[in-house]
Amino acid sequence: MTISVEVQEIKDYLAACVPFDQLPENLLAKAAKSIQISYYRKGSQASVLNYQKPQLYIVRTGAFEVRSEEGDLVDRVAEGGYFGYPSLLTGDAISNRVAVIEDGLLYQIDEETFSYLRSHNRPFERFFHQAHAKRLKQAVLTRNQDHQLARRVRDVITPGVVTIDKSANVADAARMMTEQRVSSILVMDQEELIGIITDRDMRSRVLAQGKGSDTPVTAIMTPNPITVSVQDFVFEATMLMTEHNIHYLPVVADSTDRIFGVLSTTDLVKAQKSDPVYLISEISRQEDISGLKEVSRDIPMLLRNLIEADAKADEIGRIITSVSDAFTKQLILQAQEKLGKAPVPFAWLAFGSQGRQDQTAISDQDNALLIDDSAKPEHDQYFSEFADYVCTGLDACGYVFCPGEIMAKTPRWRQSLRVWKDRFQSWINEPDSKALMHTSIFFDMRRVYGEQSLFDRLHKVVCDCAKGNDIFLAYLTQNALKTTPPLGFFKTFVLERDGDHINTLDLKHRGVVPIIDLARVYALSVGMERVNTIERLQALAEDRVITRKDARNLLDAYEFISHQRLLHQGNKLARSEKPDNYLIPDEMSDLVRHQLKDAFEVVNQAQSALRLKFTRGFM
Repeated sequence: MTISVEVQEIKDYLAACVPFDQLPENLLAKAAKSIQISYYRKGSQASVLNYQKPQLYIVRTGAFEVRSEEGDLVDRVAEGGYFGYPSLLTGDAISNRVAVIEDGLLYQIDEETFSYLRSHNRPFERFFHQAHAKRLKQAVLTRNQDHQLARRVRDVITPGVVTIDKSANVADAARMMTEQRVSSILVMDQEELIGIITDRDMRSRVLAQGKGSDTPVTAIMTPNPITVSVQDFVFEATMLMTEHNIHYLPVVADSTDRIFGVLSTTDLVKAQKSDPVYLISEISRQEDISGLKEVSRDIPMLLRNLIEADAKADEIGRIITSVSDAFTKQLILQAQEKLGKAPVPFAWLAFGSQGRQDQTAISDQDNALLIDDSAKPEHDQYFSEFADYVCTGLDACGYVFCPGEIMAKTPRWRQSLRVWKDRFQSWINEPDSKALMHTSIFFDMRRVYGEQSLFDRLHKVVCDCAKGNDIFLAYLTQNALKTTPPLGFFKTFVLERDGDHINTLDLKHRGVVPIIDLARVYALSVGMERVNTIERLQALAEDRVITRKDARNLLDAYEFISHQRLLHQGNKLARSEKPDNYLIPDEMSDLVRHQLKDAFEVVNQAQSALRLKFTRGFM
């Protein structure tokens, strides 16, 4: 059979490329004949991956850059390289974007031909699976450890497994699977795993073939199933499922053959839900509060995974706060869909931990509405219903109503720009110790949604009024010094003496909050607009408001105390207990106790310096 000169040229090119060089003559000719050719100019967007069916792209000339939906670099591909194969291997929807960085010519092979070549040539198939695995491994190395693919199999499955003896029949298996509410069952020969049966096997190997209920399980099982260890990475298990087109993998414990559980594609989907990018994407798709409430159930798993990945406390706080922001924004959009567009510009403000972006597992609401001065009295009905919808929705999603009612649904905290300016100026220019004790969180404010210029005008007034205001700063310092680290004169821990948490250390109010208060006072003293504690301390050192050594010590103390607090919360979540901030000293190692005491001592010294700087001559 003769082929055209053009096809022969393509065939010759492919024959020099791995893995096409492994194909026999007939498969190589089939590949060459199927090729479609496209040309792209530098600087253009290669939309081939966005809108057409999955295909294998072979770079004949030029260079291309593959990026994820989030803009992260996935791969750079030059002559002889390939892209597009992940979707062909996994069946997942195409999400990457491709940019042309050098004028280039692409050879394109359709999905049907690619599948045919894979199924008829093992080296060809192995090459692309290995290429895909390499890309996944690279993603694990370069992305944050909190990404779900960097997790171990043990982290994403529920321990326990349903087994049946090899002497049983199909009826026995069906009955047991129904009673245990599982979609797979392992077939055992005493303690040895010899097979697996799934719901799909019941349909395709029993019902579809007209077999009776007395058919032995050994006649319909998949014999000698592939297994993974609890220590294997999730991405390795995913690759096995993809390569062998299976949906269940028996999991063995460590280096033994003891069966630990079964990993399913459902487990992988659940693991994906704990990825912050996935979670925020899901939030944006919800059209009502009930949908958001359902998504919010994945937040504890997200937090637990971030803690187990040993992410920094600041990173965890920012990620968890980003999720809170996403819930808030989606509720605002839902409220506007229900009530119509706001009659005048507004800004939704967050205070406290959400404002600072350091939220953890325990977060109530601290928010407000800043409304343009053009608002009329009749507009209050709209904003009242609007705020009530958002706050009620946040409460349903686990962000409980503020005990002090600092929420936009409370009329006092739903005001015009003029009223907010007057209120802050009153707090600053006519300070009262008791009033400031309850309003200090307002000085950690951030716009979550709405008119940026409104927020900027208010924030500038606050920063300008506070800067160098000695009396205000003295009162603010006095309140900050009321909470001291739990450390006695001889560097012994001072434990809680009453309440539900007797004989524990309160790492939030006695550990983290004093550092937050310190940073706030120093930041306001120089009119700094930053509200995140770490950013404040870093900027204060850069501007020489405090020494670099003091800033570094406070940053280290803040990270260590916050990290211990998060570890404690993660342990609580792992035991399905309600997380809190109270640690029992006897449950800590000697090293942690020693380091915690050192961190508290840093805060003690910083508070002494704060007292000397801002209260001398006033208190």
